[in-house]
Amino acid sequence: MLSDLVRKFFYGSGLLGLYHRMRNRRTLTVVMFHRVIDPADPRWNSCDPDYTLEASLFERCIRFLQRHYRIVSTDEVLAARNGERALPPRALLITFDDGWSDNVEFALPRLRAHSLPALLFVVADVIGRRLPFFQERLIAGWRLGRVKAADLVSAAGGTPSSGGNSIDDLRRAIAVLEGLDEATRERVFAPFAADTDDGLRHMVVADELNQLAQGGVCIGLHGKTHTPMPRAVDLDAELGGARAIVAAHLDPAIAPRTMSFPHGRYTPEIARRAHDAGYELVFTSDPTINPVDAGPHWLLGRIGFEQAGIVDRQGRFRADKLALLLFRKPQRQLAA
Repeated sequence: MLSDLVRKFFYGSGLLGLYHRMRNRRTLTVVMFHRVIDPADPRWNSCDPDYTLEASLFERCIRFLQRHYRIVSTDEVLAARNGERALPPRALLITFDDGWSDNVEFALPRLRAHSLPALLFVVADVIGRRLPFFQERLIAGWRLGRVKAADLVSAAGGTPSSGGNSIDDLRRAIAVLEGLDEATRERVFAPFAADTDDGLRHMVVADELNQLAQGGVCIGLHGKTHTPMPRAVDLDAELGGARAIVAAHLDPAIAPRTMSFPHGRYTPEIARRAHDAGYELVFTSDPTINPVDAGPHWLLGRIGFEQAGIVDRQGRFRADKLALLLFRKPQRQLAA
């Protein structure tokens, strides 16, 4: 209770905002979203709650970001990177990962209503695909009561905990599957496949990708298969090959100039290889604020957050929580 009151005081008094204006003046903050869905939409019942934001809360986040930052476009960041013009004080870039169809239906209209740009990193192989990644499909099956975590653990060769069927148990089981080679994982997943299909379309099609581009959302790359790049069998396919695939879906066919790492996993060598492959800006999931005194670096950190971290117990938006989450992150340049 006391800490909650303290948070509200420091934000409501303006002291936290003053701290932010002084501390983060010469920085670029990059925020990371995934899904944005209205609870009335049927996909709400099967989505992963850790990576999904209610549409109304996304609107509140936008207003918060407009109040405390100068929201910039990908082109503005690239121009600053090339020394053409400086970024404004407390610059912020909005990004989305993966390529969800709900970004078109719920995020894009709200961005356009506020005349805001954004950047979407799309997985090349999901364009035109109905079903999401196996992790999200297993979450869907569990939320719909069709998949039990213990059954998944057993299928993966592990020993399930007694009666464990929480979402944390499920995430631990998914982590086991993520560590398997592709052929073994597909064999383990196969018996669950039908139970993880909610019958809905989740991923973007080419027309939606172009709607986003025409609506002010720049299109970047998020790999070819969504495989963590340190585990990729063919890194060239995940970088240059995927770039060509995405470009072919865009009208006009423009190769992405930016990319982010699936699952946030990379090594310094992979980051350099991505940059050398032609990606002028490469984004991580390292939760850092990027200094820009000498212009933004080509390797940038991003800050993500879950819905549970920005609402109270009644599900109401808490600007003070979001402020504390964003304003105090470490400032760090990720590469020399």
